[in-house]
Amino acid sequence: MDLDECYDKAIERMEEDMRIGMLTSGGDCQSLNATMRGVAKSLYQNLQGIEIVGFLEGYKGLMYEDYRVLHQKDFSGILTEGGTIIGTSRQPFKLMRNPDEQGRDKVELMKNTYQKLGLECLVVLGGNGSQKTANLLREEGLNVVSLPKTIDNDLWGTDMTFGFQSAVNIATNAIDCIHTTAASHGRVFIVEVMGHKVGWLTLHAGIAGGADIILIPEIPYDIDKVVEKIEARSKAGSRFSILAVAEGAISKEEASLTKKDYKAKKRSSQFPSVSYEIGYEVEKRTGQEIRVTIPGHTQRGGSPCPYDRVLSTRFGAAAADLIMKREYGFMVGIKEGKIVKIPLEDVAGKLKKVEPESSIIKEAALTGISFGV
Repeated sequence: MDLDECYDKAIERMEEDMRIGMLTSGGDCQSLNATMRGVAKSLYQNLQGIEIVGFLEGYKGLMYEDYRVLHQKDFSGILTEGGTIIGTSRQPFKLMRNPDEQGRDKVELMKNTYQKLGLECLVVLGGNGSQKTANLLREEGLNVVSLPKTIDNDLWGTDMTFGFQSAVNIATNAIDCIHTTAASHGRVFIVEVMGHKVGWLTLHAGIAGGADIILIPEIPYDIDKVVEKIEARSKAGSRFSILAVAEGAISKEEASLTKKDYKAKKRSSQFPSVSYEIGYEVEKRTGQEIRVTIPGHTQRGGSPCPYDRVLSTRFGAAAADLIMKREYGFMVGIKEGKIVKIPLEDVAGKLKKVEPESSIIKEAALTGISFGV
C-alpha cells in the first residue's frame, strides 16, 4: 500500500471533526516551532475538520486549562524561528504525583482538561522528563504521540533528537572563535558546554571545533592526565590548548563518591562550575594563564540549522501519520536514517549515554584528543 492509499484510508475512518492537543515541555531549543509546523501542516494537508489546541507553558497549561486554539496561519513562517510559539516550562516528573499548591492531583487535572476539550490525541514535544510524563498519561488512558526534543541527544530509541545539531553548531562556533584569541595570547581556554548527565553535545562540538581535550560525564577525568596533555603540547611548541568541558564533567575522585557525598561536595565548592575548578588546578600546576568561556543558553537559541529543519519536518509528518492511523502511545524517532516509532514505555526513564568504548571515542583519541584518562 503506498502513502496516498494510507492517507485515504485514514481519512475514511475520520469523517468527524478532530481536535488535537499540543504542548512543548522542558527546556527550549531551536526546532520546536519547526516540529510543530511539521505536525500541523501534515494534518491540515490531509484531513478536514482538524482543530489544534496549543497548551501554554507545557504541562502547566494542560493542568490549568491555559490554552489557545491555533490556526493554519499560526504555523506559517515559523520553520526558521527558534523557541516555541506556545511557551514551555519545566514540570519535574518526580513531582507529578505531588499535589499542587491547592492540594489538587496534577495528573487528574491534566486528564480532566483532556476530556473536557474532547481531545483525540495529545502531541508532546519534550526531553527525558517530558517523555516520562507522556508515558504516565498514556498509562492513565490518554492517546499520546511524542516527539524527541533535546539539545543533549540523550533520548533512548532515536539516533538523533531535534535541536541537537543546532546546538552543536553554536557550541562549535564558540570553540572556533576561541582558537584565534587563544593562539594570540598563548593561553589555555576552557569552553564549558551544556550537558549535565551526558556528553554528546560536548563530544561533537569538541571534535568539530578541534579541541585538544574533551571532558564528559561518562568518562571521569584524571586531572593529572589533563595537565600532562597540556604540558606535552607546550613542550611540542604549541602556545595554547583548548578544553571542551561538559557542565556535568566529573573527576575520578568525585565518581567514587556516593551521590549524597558528591552533592555535598558541590554545594560547598568555592567554584561556580566544574570548568573554573579545572582551570584553577591547571593554572596552579602549569603556571599557564587560564580563561573560561561559557556559551550557556546561546546553545538553545537562534534559528534552527538546515539539518534540524529537515529532521523536524520529517518527525512532524511522521507524528501526523500516526495520528491519522490512530496509532498512539509512541515516540517518533530516527534509526539509521529511517523514521521509526518507539513505544513510550520503552523510552521513559532511559538515557542514551556516550559509551566510553564506542567507535567515536576511539577515533577521536586516535587523532590525539585527550579525554583526561
